[in-house]
Amino acid sequence: MTDIEQPLKAFVHVRTIVRADSWQFGLIALIAFLTLVDLFAAQAVLPSLVERFHVSRAAMGSAVNASTFGMAIAGLLVAFFGSDIDRRNGIWISLAILSIPTTLLAFTDNIIVFATLRVLQGLCMSTAFTLTAAYLSERFSAGKAAGALAAYVTGNVASNLFGRILSAAVAGIGGLSLNFLMFAVLNLLGAALVWFTLKRTASMMPANNRGSLTMRIWHVHLADPDLRRVFMIGFLILFVFIGTYTYVNFQIVALGVPPMALGLVYLVFLPSMVTTPFAGKLASYVGPTAGIMLTLAMAIIGLLALLSANLPIILSGLTLIAIGTFLAQAIATGTIGRRAISDKAGASGIYLASYYTGGMIGSLALGQVYDDFGWSACVLVLIAALATAMLLASSLSAPHP
Repeated sequence: MTDIEQPLKAFVHVRTIVRADSWQFGLIALIAFLTLVDLFAAQAVLPSLVERFHVSRAAMGSAVNASTFGMAIAGLLVAFFGSDIDRRNGIWISLAILSIPTTLLAFTDNIIVFATLRVLQGLCMSTAFTLTAAYLSERFSAGKAAGALAAYVTGNVASNLFGRILSAAVAGIGGLSLNFLMFAVLNLLGAALVWFTLKRTASMMPANNRGSLTMRIWHVHLADPDLRRVFMIGFLILFVFIGTYTYVNFQIVALGVPPMALGLVYLVFLPSMVTTPFAGKLASYVGPTAGIMLTLAMAIIGLLALLSANLPIILSGLTLIAIGTFLAQAIATGTIGRRAISDKAGASGIYLASYYTGGMIGSLALGQVYDDFGWSACVLVLIAALATAMLLASSLSAPHP
């Protein structure tokens, strides 16, 4: 082989690998999108749901976000009992079952039934989410796993954006029932995609004695002060995220934006799809402590903009909140993986449970504050929550080498 042919052959080989990785990462992002597309989509039609169920904004907001309760419970259940689950089968079956409560949402006019179905949706979505994260960590090498997880996070960000846009558009054209039926079809498409593209694997994580696993989770992870701080940071991040994007809808509608166009407001998530994959680089450059504090400071600036009655200023604020909270969430997730010495799946399960519990309490608390004291009081509560998260981040010790 000549001196010219050898580097040319190497270049072709590398280019082939890059193309293969790009295709795989794009597939991973699509699976992530179809897994969580239901999670926050109903927030975009919250004013319409209030009219349909004839309940208060706080009650409807809590029912819509009841899915976060299911997400929290399933995160712990998979961490405890997922050792023998085949990842591919667990993911596609969870997404297929998800289509059942999604379909039933189209036919209920009872707020309790609606909230229960949302909890069931959360159980299915969280199971698929956690198993997919485990699949990516185990399937790819250390170097590629970071890219795969970044692709997965990007798909999640896309689900926040396009799920809301789809929900508002379809509900505006064909009504709320058609909206939920459309999402049920997406659930089935996600199940089919996983079935045909992911490879069957062994059990999710090495088998462990159940009692020993439980002891490690509660006496090792929760005994670590840094992990406790990160769990609480995750709680506060989703507390703010859901509290903001659930109830800001009413402010935007009050400014004259029609419900059908409300989904377009969530184009504010578009910049986050570009910035979130760089969370790892940001944390490496400034450290996780400074990274979390800087990104949450950006989100606080965005919250202050929500006190304005000017729509462009509000949209700018929502953009900053999305960028800041998604980056902080990605950095916090990475911190869990580096800090947990053993049983990373258990630590991730606790973090996921804490994260989605924050979302559930955020929807309950902020809805009550909104109804009793108004939007300005909500913004002050949200700022206080992020300031607390920044204080917790400032106390994190240096990461392990």
